Amino acid sequence: MTPSRTFVTAVVGVLSVANSANAIMNGVGKLPVMGYNAWNAFACDVNETLIIQTAQYMKEYGLLDVGYNHVNLDDCWAMKNRSATGEVMSDSIRFPSMNSLTDQLHALGFYAGIYSDSGWFTCAGYPGSFMHEEQDAMTFQSWGFDFLKYDNCAIPFDDIIQEGMIGKYQRMADALAVVAKKTGTTFVFSLCEWGWNQVWLWGAQMSHSWRIDDDIAPDWNSLASIINTASFITQATNHYGHNDLDMLEIGNGDLTYDEAKSHFTAWALVKAPLLIGTNLASIGQEMLSILKNEEIIAINQDPVYGTSISPFRWGINPDWTYNATSPAQYWSGPSENGTVFMLINTLSQPADMFFNLTESPWIRAGIQYSVRDLWTHTNNGTAVRDFTAMSVPAHGVVALLLKEDGNEPAGLMPPCAGEALSQCTAENGMRYS
Repeated sequence: MTPSRTFVTAVVGVLSVANSANAIMNGVGKLPVMGYNAWNAFACDVNETLIIQTAQYMKEYGLLDVGYNHVNLDDCWAMKNRSATGEVMSDSIRFPSMNSLTDQLHALGFYAGIYSDSGWFTCAGYPGSFMHEEQDAMTFQSWGFDFLKYDNCAIPFDDIIQEGMIGKYQRMADALAVVAKKTGTTFVFSLCEWGWNQVWLWGAQMSHSWRIDDDIAPDWNSLASIINTASFITQATNHYGHNDLDMLEIGNGDLTYDEAKSHFTAWALVKAPLLIGTNLASIGQEMLSILKNEEIIAINQDPVYGTSISPFRWGINPDWTYNATSPAQYWSGPSENGTVFMLINTLSQPADMFFNLTESPWIRAGIQYSVRDLWTHTNNGTAVRDFTAMSVPAHGVVALLLKEDGNEPAGLMPPCAGEALSQCTAENGMRYS
């Protein structure tokens, strides 16, 4: 299998009604990218051997089989200086031939990703692409890359750049469109602007994903803060354009098993890119099993519904409370196969979590629902009007798929459930109270 992203032209088109307005439509990036990025595990300590070995682990562990089909470089792959003619050059010792690297990745069945920066330098001090956008894009294409992560360091002075954040990133988006027109190669374009300038309002116009917050860390406080940010901007995500919550930390730091499950569930169900960021040579089976949960992955990769799940109740806090340590707890959204629910226990002790079904806008009144647990992989009976998840672990998660299962039993009282009870009215005008 040799992945290829070669198209006749690059097109920025108008999406169908089901998708985000003004999103980039150039034949790639409909679904969130799944794959690997070396930064969280190795930072600058990378070379060709490590990258190929990691790709081999991904095949051996079955990660490619469940959808992780990108292997992406991050910072530090380049020489510190450009060539005499301005080309960016790969490190002659650690990456002696980028074409060899991408050929090997493609032969293994992966797409290949590379990193650059919209400023003078990358965040680690290597050449950025400012004023070299088209030249670098052509170089990346000639090396065989399919994906570009584009960072936000070393911003030029105002009187030089004379652009805001949108214009700074549009420069590379335009360069990639030129490359696609000249060569037929279309990149997945990932913005790493750390959530600056309300990127969720404009990121889809030029890219396939955009970072919504600062860099992630392998601890619960970082995860909770990012989930909190995401809870207020879920409407930005759809097919071809995705809020990016940063690379996965599963397998890193001191995350508990339940915290890692919550991490993966939240990232997957809000339709963020899923980029593994741990040392696969030493990953444990528990963490590997989280990454390979195919029922959760199926929601992330839903070909019919590209939208994120969204909170329907904040839980501990009043609705719409911004709280970086205690984000929204009750979420739902539509999927190809039913309504998805995510319940996150943000407390430091186990808790029961209760909701009325019709609190979710995707649930029909008067209908009972079969309940599928996406972590235990069991069918858990039928829910009528409400559901309680018992003893959800501290910082743990419950992920459910509810499917219509016929009418609810006749004669239930009150005759209306949930919020509708306040306006519950008989055909003759009599209000129920």
